[in-house]
Amino acid sequence: MLIYPAIDLYNKKAVRLYKGDYNQMTVYNDNPVDVAIDFKNSGATHIHLVDLEGAKSGTTPNFDVVKNIKKSTSLFCEIGGGIRSIDVIDKYISYGIDRVILGTAAVTNKGFVEEAVSMYSDKIAVGIDIKDGFVAIKGWTETSNINAFDFCKKMQNIGVKTIICTDISKDGAMQGTNHELYKDLSDKFDIQIIASGGVSSIDDIKKLRQLDIHGAIVGKAYYTGSINLSHAIEVAK
Repeated sequence: MLIYPAIDLYNKKAVRLYKGDYNQMTVYNDNPVDVAIDFKNSGATHIHLVDLEGAKSGTTPNFDVVKNIKKSTSLFCEIGGGIRSIDVIDKYISYGIDRVILGTAAVTNKGFVEEAVSMYSDKIAVGIDIKDGFVAIKGWTETSNINAFDFCKKMQNIGVKTIICTDISKDGAMQGTNHELYKDLSDKFDIQIIASGGVSSIDDIKKLRQLDIHGAIVGKAYYTGSINLSHAIEVAK
């Protein structure tokens, strides 16, 4: 299993939200590139980036930061947040970003996902943010009426190879992750699953590894020191 340490970007800074609430934001570092370099020095090979401003606006206000992270580390970089057009996908991939994550657009525009997958294949992932069993959209500010498992099946049928699944109720809360959810996903779908939300201890890493899923995102636990990144990477192997 791969560990994806995360940087959430807002106003060109590394921040974290509590349960997806933009009013409960903590700034952890004014220079996200320094954080990414620390990830690399800790043994990370992959990095998960989210443009929180982009998630709300559908633009790329932190594009320069993303470019600098890729240039400074050469890590495998995936980016999500506000990617709602082929032009934006092309903008990231043309610069060398390895994988682009579709969120709101994947829910509201099935044709867009189909077009993106046909053009970019496994460079396209879909982020599925779950709130009470349903898919949340627009930076978690709205909950759709789409069942999360039905949506996963639809994405697999389209040809999406990777899903990043977040249980919003666990995200940033440091109360452990939803192992049952990821076990169900792993059992039901033949797709790369990356667990996100609430990965807050080495024990979480061990349990997720036993599920034989593709990866786990480590966010707040890294910033608070609850998880030693080097140790987590070794345990995940």
